[in-house]
Amino acid sequence: MLSWLPENVSTYGGKIDGVFALIYYIVGAWFLLAEGLLIYFVVRYRRKEGRKAAYVPANDGKTLSWVLIPVGLVLLFDLAIDAAGAEAWKEVKLNLPPPGQTIRVRGRQFAWEFTHPGQDGQLGTPDDIQTLNQLHVPVATVVQFSLESSDVIHSFWLPFLRLKQDAVPGRTIRGWFEATKAGEFPIGCAEICGMGHGNMKGMLHVYSPENYQAWLASQYEETEE
Repeated sequence: MLSWLPENVSTYGGKIDGVFALIYYIVGAWFLLAEGLLIYFVVRYRRKEGRKAAYVPANDGKTLSWVLIPVGLVLLFDLAIDAAGAEAWKEVKLNLPPPGQTIRVRGRQFAWEFTHPGQDGQLGTPDDIQTLNQLHVPVATVVQFSLESSDVIHSFWLPFLRLKQDAVPGRTIRGWFEATKAGEFPIGCAEICGMGHGNMKGMLHVYSPENYQAWLASQYEETEE
């Protein structure tokens, strides 16, 4: 039923999709029930010759149950959604695993600037690699990022990884992801940030370990040339 979502290629994407599915089915069931009852009441109590409309005050338990029982059920379902969402939030935002690689992401009107560690594997050293709108990572590696903005609020959005995090001026926000599949996946900005917002696009390149090392080596070859 959720086949319209982009393919999930992250380790925590399944939990996020699970929350989506839970909301989808609960809301869908309530929608069908509510619309079914509405149609039934319209037909069952439609205007008829000799029948007058009447006001029925909710001053007894039987009448009040039409309000209190649905309210109680909605509350229970809402708590179930909150519990599932809290589990996903805990994994994505609270329990950052040890990084296999660390990168820096900076949003500006209207591009993404990425800083990758060089061959020494350390960020903040002379061999760091900077790219514009092109993020390069190895597959099956925990990638931690520090996210910043140079001007206005942006939103770092990788739908295939189920990752969307606002970039706020003056703040450094940390997050992580682990891609489970090699390939190329789009990066967007999910916060309207100006006239060029629609052109603020990038690409995530996920490599096998061997191909990632080859990409690293190619960056130094280009520099030497």
